[in-house]
Amino acid sequence: MAYDFAVDEVRWLTQDEMALWQSFILAQQDLDRVISADLAGSSLSHADYAVLVGLSGGDSSGVRVGRLREWIGWESSRLAHQLRRMEQRGLVSRRRAADDGRGTVVSITDEGLARIQAAAPGHVRTVRANFLDLMTEDERAVVSAVFERVARTITPDRPPLSGLD
Repeated sequence: MAYDFAVDEVRWLTQDEMALWQSFILAQQDLDRVISADLAGSSLSHADYAVLVGLSGGDSSGVRVGRLREWIGWESSRLAHQLRRMEQRGLVSRRRAADDGRGTVVSITDEGLARIQAAAPGHVRTVRANFLDLMTEDERAVVSAVFERVARTITPDRPPLSGLD
């Protein structure tokens, strides 16, 4: 394999940095696995839950697809496919935006709302037990600041999470 950089120009990871990176990757995979298993009991995928959380944070008139995409950080095509599948299952509905007719507005259906309301308590327990409660308040503040910095570096124009309010 040919690289377009000289090996001596690479700032390789130290053993401690590699251990930190590997710990992050494994923790992320483990969290995804336990969250997916938890949500399966509610017949929701992790992707379903992400969309429903974004929609339940909006008002009853729905959320523009572009805004929802920004909130959950997905590519447009991934969101379009996910919304199509969720609409077929009766979890969401889509319609043209009334104000300009160009955009699409997505709303959570009664079925979608019932599913997220049923899934949320178990999901919160899983997130607490496997992530939040493992840290002190000071550690949560540091982790939050680090993740925010990573997110701003990679996607500087993403709206803050407080935009879900």
